[in-house]
Amino acid sequence: MAGRRRIPVDEGRAALRAWSASDDRASVDRRTLATAVRHTIEELAERAPGRSVEVRVPPFAATQCVEGPVHTRGTPPAVVETDAQTWLALATGDLTWSQGVGEGSVRVSGQRTDLSAHFPLSAGS
Repeated sequence: MAGRRRIPVDEGRAALRAWSASDDRASVDRRTLATAVRHTIEELAERAPGRSVEVRVPPFAATQCVEGPVHTRGTPPAVVETDAQTWLALATGDLTWSQGVGEGSVRVSGQRTDLSAHFPLSAGS
């Protein structure tokens, strides 16, 4: 069951559109970037409910998702981590999962960390 959204959907969509439309995505203001990341990570948690994989996009957001064994203490057995720009590129379909993992911009460890079926998130986000 997905948790309560902290980012209003309209606000999140607006931030994601602003990031997508920017000619220089690296210069998008921190608040817009954070809102877009948090919105899309909430979207992933809703689309892939569970607690077997921890997805981290430091310093903005983290969530647990994907059905399977529940992680409760210590270092999670399955972790996905990436930076904000890469995360949003995945969310919008500008980068595929296999490209991100292959080039090392998406770091994965453990089972159930192939999240390719959940991307892009932008349709309806």
